[in-house]
Amino acid sequence: MVEHLHKMGLRAEHMYLAGVASIGLSFLTWLLSKQMEKAGIDRADRWGIFIGEWAPTFIALGNGLRTYEK
Repeated sequence: MVEHLHKMGLRAEHMYLAGVASIGLSFLTWLLSKQMEKAGIDRADRWGIFIGEWAPTFIALGNGLRTYEK
């Protein structure tokens, strides 16, 4: 899979940036959900956690790509 991602043009730096971006997006969706939805803090927390779980995946893929690139 890592080889296929590399052939598609993705590099470790792209995955690391996606991980950092997902952390920011997690906070942003939590904040917006908390303010704009009437479902309350529980729903906002679920959105934040759902998107926050993407970061470790992107970082792990970045580590795999980094190893493949060397």
